[in-house]
Amino acid sequence: MSAVRTVLGDVPPAGLGVCDAHDHLFFGSPRLPGQELRSVPAARAELVAFREQGGGAVVQWTPYGLGRRAADLPPLSRETGVHVVAATGLHQAVHYDEGTLAGLRSRLAEVFVSELTVGIGTSGVRAGLVKVAGGFHALDAHARWTMTAAAEAHHATGATITVHLEMGTGALDVLDLLCGELGVPPHRVVLGHLNRFPDLVVHRQAAESGCYLAFDGPSLAHHATDWRMPEAVRALADAGFGDRVLLGADTTTAAARSVDGGPGMPHLLRRVRPRLVHAVGEELVERILTENPGRAFGTEWR
Repeated sequence: MSAVRTVLGDVPPAGLGVCDAHDHLFFGSPRLPGQELRSVPAARAELVAFREQGGGAVVQWTPYGLGRRAADLPPLSRETGVHVVAATGLHQAVHYDEGTLAGLRSRLAEVFVSELTVGIGTSGVRAGLVKVAGGFHALDAHARWTMTAAAEAHHATGATITVHLEMGTGALDVLDLLCGELGVPPHRVVLGHLNRFPDLVVHRQAAESGCYLAFDGPSLAHHATDWRMPEAVRALADAGFGDRVLLGADTTTAAARSVDGGPGMPHLLRRVRPRLVHAVGEELVERILTENPGRAFGTEWR
């Protein structure tokens, strides 16, 4: 039976409700000093605000070593009534010090598998996906190392692999590596940030592989491509790929949270959803928010 692995246990894909398919309750990186997402009360308030807009589930893409606070996720999920999915995986090398990377060099796939099947650290909270990252129009040695480990973890567990595409680029190179060389089925791959690189031809080529395409991070000040997203989603829908689309808010800094004055998680449902309804219709948008995430993150766990 297919199931989505949440921080409170496995649930049927149809049980997620309206899903923010890419976001962060907790996140911290040396690249964003002073903007860390560390506050449990703020995370709780953000989930409550999302729930008030009709939200039912949040998939957190925060990977290894970037402040996941895994032990805090189950009580937040219980208190707010929002399903939460945690991640294992590894981001770009710039987010880590050399000691951290050296300590993982010979055991990365083993760490991923353990966090998917046993738990993150001593929390007992199991991850429900593997998150990795590419570079700008390229896959460097770090990306190839992490994606190879992610593929090993997928083959061992069935877990979905989500990919941060730097500025939305490199989608086809990622698919060539993960699905071509490493044998990951395309329907177990989610490509993130495609809204940041609104090349409709590349979007369609990626969708034709069978992977999922995430349009995430609307209203980020340095990615002024929101106005292109409805067009991109409509083009995919018209080509028969509406079942491949995911939506997420990708809140990565304290200033971006709604409780701190930013758009945050609620913006996805308050503003992005009605804009997309205008472009592609309510029925498709509801499927994008409910059915697609269940299929993207639901797997027959091994």
